[in-house]
Amino acid sequence: MPYTILHIDSSPVADRSVSRKLTAKILAELKATHPDSKIIERDLARNPLPHLDGLTIGAFFTPPEHRNQMLSQAIKKSDEAVDELLAADVIVIGAPMHNFGIPSSLKAWIDHIVRTGRTFKNTTSGPVGLVPSGKKVIVVSARGGVYSDGPMKALDHQEAYLKNVFGLIGLTDISIVRAEGVGSGPEALQAAMRAAENQIAALVSVA
Repeated sequence: MPYTILHIDSSPVADRSVSRKLTAKILAELKATHPDSKIIERDLARNPLPHLDGLTIGAFFTPPEHRNQMLSQAIKKSDEAVDELLAADVIVIGAPMHNFGIPSSLKAWIDHIVRTGRTFKNTTSGPVGLVPSGKKVIVVSARGGVYSDGPMKALDHQEAYLKNVFGLIGLTDISIVRAEGVGSGPEALQAAMRAAENQIAALVSVA
């Protein structure tokens, strides 16, 4: 079955990026098993979305029929990002750890796609996701150190945040491909890449 795949990279270090190499590996594997798939590319390092300003937030909370030209223009990039997300069957995200969290460019994209009335709604019993079920999210989590266990675990504000914020809008089928310790020398980098590639092979085999 052909997929529509939304591919998001956020690392600013281009060819040196571990997360970019691994998202490329995932795409190649998915294309091999689903050759007719369509890929939507969004490179947040080369073409970042603007951080939210007051005008854009105002547009979020203004019904479309009441938006003037300025509000309609302000919300255009956000609507495009939401439309890409809703069109995708699989979302592949490269998310290197920056300062225990995610790159600011990825956070800006999330701020544009997590929108009340479009991707979630508030109810008396709490928020409810509006993104249709059945979509799969694959996050490539690249870290210079080891944060999944040991003394640095409490400083991991990357993976838990991504799971929680995607869960808010209804994306609950989330797989993490983790490459840890990539900043600890060539041998550690090679071992992390091998471990991540094994995770990818297992994921794609059931996709």
